[in-house]
Amino acid sequence: MMTDRTKEILSWYGSDSPGTLANLARLLEHGTLAGTGKLVILPVDQGFEHGPGRSFAMNPPGYDPRYHFALALAAGCNAYAAPLGFLEAGAREFAGQLPLILKLNSHDVLLEERDPAQALTGSVRDAVRLGCVAIGFTIYPGSEHRLAMYGQLRELAEEAKAHGLAVVVWSYPRGSGLSKDGETAIDVTAYAAHIAAQLGAHVIKVKLPSGHLEQAAAKKVYEKEGVPIGTLAERVRHVVQAAFDGRRIVIFSGGAADRDEAVFEQVRAIRDGGGFGSIIGRNSFQRKKPEALRFLKTIMDIYSGATK
Repeated sequence: MMTDRTKEILSWYGSDSPGTLANLARLLEHGTLAGTGKLVILPVDQGFEHGPGRSFAMNPPGYDPRYHFALALAAGCNAYAAPLGFLEAGAREFAGQLPLILKLNSHDVLLEERDPAQALTGSVRDAVRLGCVAIGFTIYPGSEHRLAMYGQLRELAEEAKAHGLAVVVWSYPRGSGLSKDGETAIDVTAYAAHIAAQLGAHVIKVKLPSGHLEQAAAKKVYEKEGVPIGTLAERVRHVVQAAFDGRRIVIFSGGAADRDEAVFEQVRAIRDGGGFGSIIGRNSFQRKKPEALRFLKTIMDIYSGATK
């Protein structure tokens, strides 16, 4: 039976079809955190984004796409997200066992660009064919190519919703318009979450924000209005506020592999700041499977309140 929390979240998406709402419910009602309104998603797009050696050499079973389906399933993740090839390699074997998100665009690091863009590497039809609950799409606010990416996303979101799919947006500020510190600045991260919400995202993925304020005009307002951004939990709360006052699901990326306790502290801040959960790739699949399962269980226990 659907929980009241799931029903509340679905009520925020009043323009969506029953099909899209049903797929959102599948996402929210699956796995260890089912019905809590919290999400832990396993994303494995790093092979394309960073290279297979950098992604899987530290845990060689990860070269096999089926490993990640099995890991997400065993860990009780809400969903598994990946590009076309990885999903095609396991979608039949694991059909119906866990919600899938097809990442529709991708970027490699064989050529470093000051202003990155992403190539379309999947389609809405692929997502429907593979039984996905949602499409995923990356935008780079701050890149000179950002406006083209916004237009692509709007068209794909319209098509996805017409087919009853949900829309998950990776909103990652990057490009010549920003300093390196600006990529995770609180004003920029909140802006990125808001842009994704305005473009029709149901679920928004951003990086954890730092206390840096990148834009001079924004800094004046933050300081004048006394916007609380001193702690990570406060910054999470502000990013969620920027996504329609918390009426869009905002989850936070896990980033590069880090010490367990450092990640757990970040998860506590996401929980305390009203964030909806985590999307954790490298910190999960780069560990041996037993360790990864223990790691993900602790994260889910923090979100559920089973542990502090």
